[in-house]
Amino acid sequence: MLSIKELLARREFVSVATSDLSGQPNAAPKMILDVDDKFIYLVDYSNGRTCENLKINPRISLSFSDPEELKGYKVNGTVKVIAKDAISKVLMRRLEARKIALSTERIIRGVRSQKKHQHFELGIPFEFVVYKIKFQELTEIGPQGEISRRKPGEAQ
Repeated sequence: MLSIKELLARREFVSVATSDLSGQPNAAPKMILDVDDKFIYLVDYSNGRTCENLKINPRISLSFSDPEELKGYKVNGTVKVIAKDAISKVLMRRLEARKIALSTERIIRGVRSQKKHQHFELGIPFEFVVYKIKFQELTEIGPQGEISRRKPGEAQ
């Protein structure tokens, strides 16, 4: 199994699942900002249900798939919600670079396909938060339904 960093390197967004204290679920896509050896950083522009849930219940589950390998992945972890004014300069530069890269790719795809878009560039809203996720378990689901799990620090 690849590392978290390798698995998420080719992804722009992941689906994020949370729940409130009564167990009411919520799932929403979030943009991947950065991944290092210990943490996954996601951006949430809406400050909606996901953010409210994480403030009261800091457990999170991310899911994504690899259509080429026919595998699905789930990452469970805990979250620290970082307000915009507390985000490091390094992460802010990374966010700006991600915004430019995604907007550029979108413009190029639009020109090549002659698709008309109302909005090409990704704007960064005035209010947003970053989720700093410490992963606790990675689950891989293979094409035949086989399941393997790994905790941080276990052999890959």
